[in-house]
Amino acid sequence: MNMRIGHGLDVHQLVLGRKCIIGGVEIPFDKGLDGHSDADVLLHAICDALLGAAGLGDIGKHFPPSDNKFKGIDSRELLRHVVALLKIKSYVVNNIDATVICEAPKLSPHTAQMCANITADCDVDVTQVNVKATTTEKLGFTGRGEGIAAEAVCTIVKN
Repeated sequence: MNMRIGHGLDVHQLVLGRKCIIGGVEIPFDKGLDGHSDADVLLHAICDALLGAAGLGDIGKHFPPSDNKFKGIDSRELLRHVVALLKIKSYVVNNIDATVICEAPKLSPHTAQMCANITADCDVDVTQVNVKATTTEKLGFTGRGEGIAAEAVCTIVKN
């Protein structure tokens, strides 16, 4: 079995006037994530982890913020595109473990739906996807509510 491991990290600033979309779920919150796309920090970290595992660069290479066709795009579309790129290289997703880092909003009521979205977009079983949320105990930019970060580790295998 040819297994590869990837790691992804993404950060977006919280701002007024934007929706807060994490893991493909619109989270009720007074602020949203700023970015060229929908700024889904979780899905961006997962995309980077999958691309890295396959040796295909990073999310900025495939979906540059300078390209207006990606302005406001649903990051679930980006994830599905990344999975299609993996399939071209004969890879499939084996496992995704991800953590979202923020003080607010509270994400635990939404993690099951996030996992369901990621599972569907990656064409895997729900047992292959795990999403966790944590805080930094009010330390740093996430603790001050200035932004949200996400990290993802994944494994892919040759089909």
